[in-house]
Amino acid sequence: MHAPMQRSAPTPSADSSTVPARGPVFGIQTIQTWTWPEMRDRWQWFESLGFDSLWLPDHFVPTARPEGPFFEAWTLLAALATQTQRARIGIMVSSNTFRHPSLLAKQAVTLDHVSNGRLELGVGAGWFRAEHEMFGLDFPETGELVDRFAETLDLLDRYLSNDITSFAGEYYSLKDAPNRPPPIQRPRPPLVLGAHGPRMIRLAARYADTWNSRGTPDEMRRRNEAMDDACRRYGRDPSAVKRSLLYVVAQMPDEQPWDSVDAFEDFVGRFGAAGVQEFIFQPPPPERFAIVERVATDAIPSLRTSG
Repeated sequence: MHAPMQRSAPTPSADSSTVPARGPVFGIQTIQTWTWPEMRDRWQWFESLGFDSLWLPDHFVPTARPEGPFFEAWTLLAALATQTQRARIGIMVSSNTFRHPSLLAKQAVTLDHVSNGRLELGVGAGWFRAEHEMFGLDFPETGELVDRFAETLDLLDRYLSNDITSFAGEYYSLKDAPNRPPPIQRPRPPLVLGAHGPRMIRLAARYADTWNSRGTPDEMRRRNEAMDDACRRYGRDPSAVKRSLLYVVAQMPDEQPWDSVDAFEDFVGRFGAAGVQEFIFQPPPPERFAIVERVATDAIPSLRTSG
C-alpha cells in the first residue's frame, strides 16, 4: 500500500471550533476507579458547578496501581453522556494503540449523537508499555508509534469530514467506507491531540483544534512557541489551535492547585502567562471535594472574565 496523500491543514467550521472567545476554560478529568453510581453522581455534580468539560483517561488499568479496578473509557463515556447535559465530554486522550482508527471514528460519531454534539475527540499515540503487555497488545518503538499516529490523524480527518472515504496507508486502510450518519458537529468533532515532543507538536499543528500537554510553565511556554512556529509552517493561524493543560496529580508533584482558592488562582495565572487557555484538572480525593466547590464558586467565574 502507498503512503496516504498529503493534504492541507484542516480548517474546522465555527460549529466545531472550541477556541474560547475570552478567558480560560476549565475541565475535570476523573479516573474510572469509582463505582458506576459514584461516577454518574460526581460527573453530574461537576457539571452543576459549572465546569466546561469532563474527561476520562484511556487505560485498561490504573497506571499507579495496575491491580486495581478500572472501567473501559469509551463505553463509560457513552453512559455518562446520557447523564450530563451541557459540559463538553471526551477521552483525554484515546490511545491509538488500542483501536483501529476506523473503529474510533465510528465510536466518535456515535458519541457525538448520544451527547447531542458535545464530543471532543481526544487522540494520542499511546505510552504505557506494561498495560499493552498485560492485554496482549502490540507496542511498537517510538518512531512507529508516531508514524501510526500520523496516519490515524490523516484517516480520521478525512473520514469524519466526508460521506465516503477510501484510504490506503502503511498501517491502516479504508475502502469506500461510509460515514453515515455523519457527526452532528461539522465538518467533524474537534480533534484534541496530546503532544509533548517536537514531531508530535508538528502533527498537532496540522490537525488539532485543541493541543493538550503538561509540564512546568517554562516547558509549556517553549512548547507553545514551537506550536506557533509549526502552525505558521503549515499555513495555519496559531490562534486556531486552543492550548490546553492537563494537571495530573502524580506527574506534577510540585504543583498543588487544590490547596486553596489562592493556590488555584496562582496556578492558573502562571500557566496562563505561559499561553495555556484551557485547564483540565484531576480532582482531589472525595474527602477534599469542598475545595472544588469553593474554587468553582470563588475563583473560576472571575478567572473566566479576567483572562
